Amino acid sequence: MAKPLIIVESPAKARTIEKFLGRRYLVKASMGHIRDLPKSQFGVDVENNFAPKYITIRGKGEILKSLRDGARKSSRVFLATDPDREGEAISWHLAEVLGLDPAGDCRIEFHEITREAISRAIKEPRAINPHLVEAQQARRILDRIVGYRLSPLLWRKVRRGLSAGRVQSVAVRLITDREEEIRNFVKEEYWTIEARLKEGPTTQPFVARYVGPNGQKVDLKTAAAVDEILGRVRGKPFVVTSVKRRERHRTPAPPFTTSSLQQEASRKLGYTVRRTMSIAQQLYEGLDLGPAGTVGLVTYIRTDSTRVADEARREARAFIRDRYGPEYVPPEPRVYEEKRGAQLAHEAIRPTSLQRDPRAIKDFLSPEQLKLYQLIWDRFLASEMSQAVLDTVTADIVAEGETFRASGSTLRFPGFMAIYIEGQDEERPTDEEEGFLPDLEEGLRLRAISVEGKQHFTQPPPRYTEAMLVKALEEKGIGRPSTYAPIIETIQYRGYVTRQDRRFVPTELGILVIDLLKEYFPKIIDVTFTANLEEQLDQVEEGRRRWQAVVGEFYGPFAADLRVAEEAIGPLEIPEEESDVTCEKCGRRMVVKYGRFGKFLACPGFPECKNTKPVVEVLKARCPVCGGQMVERKSRKGRRFYGCSNYPECTFVSWQKPLDRNCPECGAFLVQRKSKTEGTYYQCSRESCNYVEYGEPETDDIG
Repeated sequence: MAKPLIIVESPAKARTIEKFLGRRYLVKASMGHIRDLPKSQFGVDVENNFAPKYITIRGKGEILKSLRDGARKSSRVFLATDPDREGEAISWHLAEVLGLDPAGDCRIEFHEITREAISRAIKEPRAINPHLVEAQQARRILDRIVGYRLSPLLWRKVRRGLSAGRVQSVAVRLITDREEEIRNFVKEEYWTIEARLKEGPTTQPFVARYVGPNGQKVDLKTAAAVDEILGRVRGKPFVVTSVKRRERHRTPAPPFTTSSLQQEASRKLGYTVRRTMSIAQQLYEGLDLGPAGTVGLVTYIRTDSTRVADEARREARAFIRDRYGPEYVPPEPRVYEEKRGAQLAHEAIRPTSLQRDPRAIKDFLSPEQLKLYQLIWDRFLASEMSQAVLDTVTADIVAEGETFRASGSTLRFPGFMAIYIEGQDEERPTDEEEGFLPDLEEGLRLRAISVEGKQHFTQPPPRYTEAMLVKALEEKGIGRPSTYAPIIETIQYRGYVTRQDRRFVPTELGILVIDLLKEYFPKIIDVTFTANLEEQLDQVEEGRRRWQAVVGEFYGPFAADLRVAEEAIGPLEIPEEESDVTCEKCGRRMVVKYGRFGKFLACPGFPECKNTKPVVEVLKARCPVCGGQMVERKSRKGRRFYGCSNYPECTFVSWQKPLDRNCPECGAFLVQRKSKTEGTYYQCSRESCNYVEYGEPETDDIG
């Protein structure tokens, strides 16, 4: 008897579904797309309303033959590709090559790979959504137009092997614009004053910060202004003039979207966007949990919605009540504000069942799978919990008419904070309300242990980390979360940016290409224009615009810009940075190149000589073991460390970057360390020396 055939994208997903359905169904994998535009030619008929030319992807012939054989022998075919534009397009291509009617009930959709979700989807087949397919097709054709028309221009005018992408170029522009801000930044001096105060000899001191005369906030710009205030208040009594107490509430972060998961995994786990999506895909497609069988642990991982299904919300509220108590369950279920244009058909990323506690299934998961699953689990559970309640106190303290302010808080009820607190992209100054503060009353006289001024300088905006770049792309409406990983990989692979200390730095090549695009193709790298184009693709998906109109409106001005650029731009030579390292194979001076993992040295005699070497950064610090020069190196996994230049004779290494200061006790260099209890401190690099100091370093890092 013929069985129904279910076609999914990946073998892992196929195996999981097959275990749910048993022998009643045949399940096969298409291994992603089976058709695409040809690589060897443009593949878009501009004169015929941008009609695409699709061909079978090289190497997919045997897969396609197997799918055709399975479809011919089956009683019915269900197309179960991912529930998004890309998945809908794959289903449409499968329907085309297998002779299925796209308007018939051949498409099934599920957002989690569980027995219940699969069974429910099979009972509710639908037609392929043509608007989703057209939106994907429009994006593919727009990307092909830019890639296959603009990249060859860069090859001819700049260097072979370059590429320009509709979204990747905007990402590079964000990084180069930020670098320009940093280079043009002019630091400004400012000062703060802190008073360490206490009531009596047995009480614990606390810190109050200077506000201004009579409570009016002033900015301190010079040492002279600080000295004038210090001269007035030192040795004078400090009196509490007002105490304000209030209750503060903190609300949990919403459950994960694709973008927020990528950002948080970068902040808390140190995962790249690519690594996060790879692990999340494994959790979604299903893992073998021993006696429980194979099951998908999280819902669909490509989503921009924070919506949670009612059934899942009810399960979460019951779980929280049972495990933590009724006070941890909010009176009404939380509903989070959706960003504009979010696809509400999708849910947020959440565990498929809270009964699969990370601790209970940890033996069946790899360490990185467990870490990401725990992150998703904690975030979802916290998002359904009560607010945290803090009692805050703010006291104004006056000496000689000059007002100082002290703030502190205590956690009255932890709520969601018992499980999870969202990370931040940048280290922020300690929240004044989080400090220690004794019980203060109006009229209380305090003694100043010390009153000191501190000099500061304004800082330039920070370079982008992966998490910050993803956040910027999402906030500006550039691309989609599912595209962020390939974008970030591509701009590094092409040598437009490198990563230094986990932050993106543009190369000379990247700056040159962006400057060229700014002059001749301003719309291609205009953030607003690119975001508007994304909105138009959303309108195609919603059936409110025809895809040919969107592509046509883009192509006309782009083709005109291309003609102008072809005539106006002369060949551009990028001078190669020559090093002082001689190639031991041919004697030439090696040059600095940029690759996916940053700078490296290459012989300029390529392709005759293909010799390459890593770039070694020499530091000023000396090895505490043998006195050799310390150099910066990278491990096989790309992690930065610092070792002795006399390796392998000397094997000393340090994971912490040497400071431009020596230990006052033994003379070895100091390294910076951090801990939750001690904060930032400085320690001698020599293991036999126990020297430690706290506070600000006297000089900057070196390197």
